[in-house]
Amino acid sequence: MTGGWVDSYPDDVKMILSEGHDLGNHSQNHKNMSKLSDSDKEKELISVHEKVKTLTGYDMFLFRPPYGDYDSAVIKTAQKCGYYTIQWDVDSLDWKDYGVDSIIKTVTEHKHLGNGSIILCHNGAKYTAEALDTLITTLKDAGYTFVPLSQLIYRDKYHMDHEGRQIPN
Repeated sequence: MTGGWVDSYPDDVKMILSEGHDLGNHSQNHKNMSKLSDSDKEKELISVHEKVKTLTGYDMFLFRPPYGDYDSAVIKTAQKCGYYTIQWDVDSLDWKDYGVDSIIKTVTEHKHLGNGSIILCHNGAKYTAEALDTLITTLKDAGYTFVPLSQLIYRDKYHMDHEGRQIPN
């Protein structure tokens, strides 16, 4: 959830939560977090957190940095604000607008695709909505199951590698 998206689509935010999905923080203004002061990082997180909390009563605890831009300071600030920083390991490249078939092929043939993968898709990309049914069916037919991120992540005794994967200590 970005602050602007929460402001523009409050009913969708409520619906997503009511259907059992996790809500995650994606910052107030979608800025490169590593370029901000720690204070500004905190403001980016807390601002959208408070909007979602006021709207839904839900305390978000998952954070995906915009652009995948993170460093140790971003992770530490997120932890201070009660967040687990999440990164993807399979980029659908949907944001490049190459088409439905490209999204499906990019994900299903991705070298990192495996148990525990987090697939990056964007709600505003041109072909993503059209690709999702086939993508999900194809992955399920290949034996994959889908779970909320809150069920997938380690919550303690882990570190993140250079590709954004959580690695148990």
